[in-house]
Amino acid sequence: MYTLLGYVRYRRGRLAEAEDFVRNGLDIANRIGHDIPAQWYAIGTLIETLLARGDLMQAEEVARNYGLSEGFPRAIVYPDPQAVWGRLLLAQGRIEEAEQQLAEAGRRLDLRGTRNPSWSPWQLDLALAQATYNQELARATAAEAVARARAFGAPSVIGQALRVAAATTDPVQATVLLQEAVSHLEQSPAAYEFAHALIDHGTALQTVGDPHRAAQQLYRGMETAVACSADALADRARSQLASAGLRPRRLHTSEQDTLTVAEHAAARHAALGLDNAAIAKELHVEAPTVTELLSAAFTKLGTDRVGLRRALGM
Repeated sequence: MYTLLGYVRYRRGRLAEAEDFVRNGLDIANRIGHDIPAQWYAIGTLIETLLARGDLMQAEEVARNYGLSEGFPRAIVYPDPQAVWGRLLLAQGRIEEAEQQLAEAGRRLDLRGTRNPSWSPWQLDLALAQATYNQELARATAAEAVARARAFGAPSVIGQALRVAAATTDPVQATVLLQEAVSHLEQSPAAYEFAHALIDHGTALQTVGDPHRAAQQLYRGMETAVACSADALADRARSQLASAGLRPRRLHTSEQDTLTVAEHAAARHAALGLDNAAIAKELHVEAPTVTELLSAAFTKLGTDRVGLRRALGM
């Protein structure tokens, strides 16, 4: 139960909470027995959470303590341990080894019929590994991952796949892909992926010479990353802002889970079935403002538009 709660928080970008829950779940699994699915589930989720937080040393320690490189279970476990190992190798810069492990995991999962990138995003990590030496191959891998994500249909998965696809192409095309990624992720509760896409988008906009929009996205991404406890992402945004001669503004200090009056109003209207244009008219604001208000509400409530009624107790 602890690991499941941690995984849900990991997917929603509440990384500090996720780490606490998963460590508790791993402690319980350790007492039950070793090399059991519950233990592998906790190990994989903990490593992915630590990598998202930017804590590579802790992720390496968990992998070493549990012998992740020494073999993988035959039982079906998500996140897939071999794919997690490949992601860790990629973070370490061991590109050739990472590519081998990710490709092997992908072949095995495809034979099993597991093509949902939400459960096993091995293809996205493989594209990032390939992008270090062969952009054309990486683009092809990323394009297939985007197609799978679109077939699955969840905004969070589509946004993540588009973000990775942007890393395999030129800066101009990357800005287009990242704008779409941000648009999808604004409709989901996946706060970590949203922060990542915003910061990537801001960086790409800076590269193509659009400093005003770049600063807007980098500020939003930094604030979201800080709220997620994604320390490495937040530091990257600060560095990008500093390189542009901008001083990071004071971060918002309101509680992450507390909706502002405007966010609550926008969320209630959306729960009643109004589209963004109608909500903008009701609230006397511009449509982009509604998008930002709803995005914040989705992140704080941990749901998307479909789940707003229940989340708001309507």
